[in-house]
Amino acid sequence: MATKKTASKKTAAKKTSMKTASKKAPAKKAAAKKSSSTRKYSPSVGKDVEREMKAMKQGKLTSGRSGKKVTSRKQAIAIGLSEARKEGKKVPPKK
Repeated sequence: MATKKTASKKTAAKKTSMKTASKKAPAKKAAAKKSSSTRKYSPSVGKDVEREMKAMKQGKLTSGRSGKKVTSRKQAIAIGLSEARKEGKKVPPKK
């Protein structure tokens, strides 16, 4: 009978730890939203990326040194962001 009592105490301890963990998670999300309230990219950067995407769809966009045709959407976005950085627009630095 003593084992049943200890087992119930363990499950009760687990339940309380789960409750406290779930309460802490929303607090972190709220803090993250406050830091992202400022604009990460300037509005003109979107226009630069849009221009590069149109060039890629038309088949006119080429990559740097090799001059090969760009077919990847991600690569077209990267080229647009890179050119915006060179122009000094507000873009987060590369990782």
